[in-house]
Amino acid sequence: MEYNSPMRYTYLILLALLVSCKAEKAIFNGKNLKGWTPKIHHHEYGDNYANTYRVKDGVIQVRYDGYDSFNERYGHLFYKKPYENFHLSLEYKFTGIWRTDAPSYTHLNSGVMFHSQDPRTILKEQDWPISVEMQFLAEEKPGVPRPTGNMCSPGTDVVYQGEKDPRHCIDSNSPTIKPGEWVKAELIVYRDSLIRHIINGQVVLEYTKPTMGGGVVNGADPKIFIPGTPLKSGYIGLQSEGQEIDFRNIKIKKL
Repeated sequence: MEYNSPMRYTYLILLALLVSCKAEKAIFNGKNLKGWTPKIHHHEYGDNYANTYRVKDGVIQVRYDGYDSFNERYGHLFYKKPYENFHLSLEYKFTGIWRTDAPSYTHLNSGVMFHSQDPRTILKEQDWPISVEMQFLAEEKPGVPRPTGNMCSPGTDVVYQGEKDPRHCIDSNSPTIKPGEWVKAELIVYRDSLIRHIINGQVVLEYTKPTMGGGVVNGADPKIFIPGTPLKSGYIGLQSEGQEIDFRNIKIKKL
């Protein structure tokens, strides 16, 4: 075969695709929380307060039936290892049950955090992890747009459309999705050079250069929170902030 022949290039592309497909890994086994550890505000790392995170019928459920009060118990269920270049895919569904003593903005609101600080460094009274969030929302009022797959930035800043964007959350261009529907969400992350959000197969948002900075995070260790530090890798966490939600088919492949 001639070295620079089109056939050779086609072969190499197909080989790369095959290797990429083989590299995909399920990081949730569908049976239990093995490999995942919670960190909930007001509680120590590893304390799954009131069984907030549980597994049933092949899904990770976020539930609050064991809570007397919400009391700002914002939580995150972290996978055991950090990633830098990756393609994450998962499905989520809002159950429609929301704690009315949680802040109003948490209604039909959840997300997946990435490039997070090591959850073992999150202090007991730190409310949010220093991270970037792919935010999940659902329709609240018929006919009122409420896109999903947005970017929120607890303790971070990002560059959007070529400029550092001061907003805590940047809306995607996704359609509004009703609660109770399974939604496929994907993240493609190349360290700090490109981040892409995908909802049901469509790219809905792109941005670059996440760094520590901004506001929102309270109670963080000042030795950890150093504004201007690039976020090139970190941990992945599933959010609990007052709205019940299910997660399933959580897979990742390194890029």
